[in-house]
Amino acid sequence: MLKHLASKIQSTGPISVAEYMREVLTNPVSGYYVRNDMLGPEGDFVTSPEISQLFGELLGIWCISEWMAAGKPKEFRLVEFGPGRGSLASDILRVFGQLRSVLAGSRVSIHLVEVSPKLSEVQAQRLTGGRSEAAGSENDPTYRQGTTDTGLPVFWYRGLDDVPKGFSIFLAHEFFDALPIHKFQRTEQGWREVMVDIEPQVPNKLRFVLSPTPTLASSTLLQADEKRDHVEVSPEAGALIQRLAGRISQDGGAALIADYGHDGTKTDTFRGFHGHKLHDVLMAPGTADLTADVDFRYLRRMAGDGVACSGPVTQLQFLKNMGIDVRLQVLLRSCTDTASRTQLLHGFDMIMNPEKMGERFKFFALVPHSRLAVQARGEKTEKKAPAPPPVAGFSDLKL
Repeated sequence: MLKHLASKIQSTGPISVAEYMREVLTNPVSGYYVRNDMLGPEGDFVTSPEISQLFGELLGIWCISEWMAAGKPKEFRLVEFGPGRGSLASDILRVFGQLRSVLAGSRVSIHLVEVSPKLSEVQAQRLTGGRSEAAGSENDPTYRQGTTDTGLPVFWYRGLDDVPKGFSIFLAHEFFDALPIHKFQRTEQGWREVMVDIEPQVPNKLRFVLSPTPTLASSTLLQADEKRDHVEVSPEAGALIQRLAGRISQDGGAALIADYGHDGTKTDTFRGFHGHKLHDVLMAPGTADLTADVDFRYLRRMAGDGVACSGPVTQLQFLKNMGIDVRLQVLLRSCTDTASRTQLLHGFDMIMNPEKMGERFKFFALVPHSRLAVQARGEKTEKKAPAPPPVAGFSDLKL
């Protein structure tokens, strides 16, 4: 990867941080996500669904809650971006199985957007056992498909545009933080883009430099009223949010995004992870995960007026609103051995403790405006229709 990047820079000059991230993470030959199974204790990072079943179960409840609020459409597509090892989807499917009577009469299907062939095999084993197969043609938008042990169809795609349209609940957990960012620095001469270049005295080492003149990105991606001196913008994240908003406003459904993030306040958040430790983002490219905090203010602006946005709220607040304390007590009562109880409590602490994941992760949702509208019936003297339920997780549930 380093040789590939050095050759690219020597040929065309310094590259943007966005191009650097895109090559390092998703290059089809040697990209980090394409070649590696990076999750879990043996990998470079661990995610909430890997830590506690409580997390996935409550997101499963959220999906059903939004489906019910939409009037229980006959088609119920669950679409997950970057499903990792399939842990989140697996926990959600368990909830769907337990609430089969609620879902009766609807056609539930699972749609996974995954760029890594290696991870898609791990997901397939987790979700379908041996009941999946790769597509016969590379041109097939569905590159793998299978069936869960309860008979639900599962499909794999390389991008959102390949996923069939229709009522869908979209989930993106730790997905947006890996989308390429452009970095900008305010200077006395105006905004300049941060670029990746080769260290002149050390040919096999990379360094950051500022573009000597404005770039197309610095001229188009920054807001005129920006107050920060250093800004990160992901146009790919903005474009994806726009496409999600378009689908939701047209076909119904909802999107739930959970990630490291802020509301337009942070500056330099670009970092690498290797072996669960921070890693120099320019060192040994392709061997570490690269990530940047999600700017939810930017996502809200890019979503536009076609959908309603909820959040961001902290993971601690969202899961409390979803009733995680009650669910924990139910599971603890059914535990018969000390090891299981200890594991449950440890997982709960990891995902809820403000010093750990509880406040570092944020939840953000997109729903149709019609989902929140209160319709009046008949004359003014008649009673209004019942108010729609609030979007689960973003307000306190009255249990």
